Amino acid sequence: MESFRVSEIPIVRDKEYLGLISDKNIYDLDLTKICINEKSFTLSTPYVFVNQHIYEVIQKMLEHKVSVIPVLELNMDYCGSILLAELSEKYLSLVSGKDRGAIIVIEVNEYDYYLSQIAQIVESNNVKILSLYTRNNENTKMVEITLKLNATDISSVIQTFVRYDYIIKAVYMDDSLLSNMYSDRYEQFMKYINI
Repeated sequence: MESFRVSEIPIVRDKEYLGLISDKNIYDLDLTKICINEKSFTLSTPYVFVNQHIYEVIQKMLEHKVSVIPVLELNMDYCGSILLAELSEKYLSLVSGKDRGAIIVIEVNEYDYYLSQIAQIVESNNVKILSLYTRNNENTKMVEITLKLNATDISSVIQTFVRYDYIIKAVYMDDSLLSNMYSDRYEQFMKYINI
């Protein structure tokens, strides 16, 4: 447990998964000096099947607040375990977290949310969407959309979203590019005022 930096470890007899034992159980029951089967206690039994999606695995780990989740075959035989660190790394690659590119968070009324329009806005600026996430705010009926894009300079994308009345909540890109964009806007505004 210490070498893998986990707080729980699966208990398996032959191929039968019995449950997870936590480091707290081990110390509270003084299992450091005796065999596990010499004490009677209840094991938590969270698990996932080999055919479940990563989102379901994440949900199960969060639900049970564990750092390791056992994986079972469909016939209930123990197959292995997934560590939280491994899951985080896999999720990061799934959501294009390792790819270079800017991130923009926009907000729009849920009745005006059209994925096709968002894709058209991004792609009309010669940029591609690497990943997209939505989060509904039930109190305000607004949808927050986080876009990971394949470009580091998304100034044109930002300007297009503004023209289409999207609320820009946040932009994460190279600070110098963002600063240049705001400087250009300021200069254009000053020229407009002087006319």
